[in-house]
Amino acid sequence: QVQLVESGGGLVQPGGSLRLSCAASGSICSIAAMGWYRQTPGKQRELVATISSGGSTNYADFVKGRFTISRDITNRMMYLQMNSLRPEDTAVYLCNVKCIRFVNVADYWGQGTQVTVSS
Repeated sequence: QVQLVESGGGLVQPGGSLRLSCAASGSICSIAAMGWYRQTPGKQRELVATISSGGSTNYADFVKGRFTISRDITNRMMYLQMNSLRPEDTAVYLCNVKCIRFVNVADYWGQGTQVTVSS
């Protein structure tokens, strides 16, 4: 029902910046929360940042002060501004939207965009 497409990943040197975008399309839903997660082979998928329906944000400790999550509700976009990137930030970054369906929550994911931090 909801389609998510990430973009903006790529290769960047340590200390550099990237801005990831997530474009949403499809059915309108009541959004409980939106966020960015990342996946590295051999590790559990981990939360990077979330933004609630009320606009409050939450960040993983390892990105606090470096990453900023934002959204453009009118244009159905979500962003992750990543600054001061480190090699350990290398991962596939995935966009997530949680939609309320009556008393249930539907979980939607994009396909991911690769971020590689290397000199």
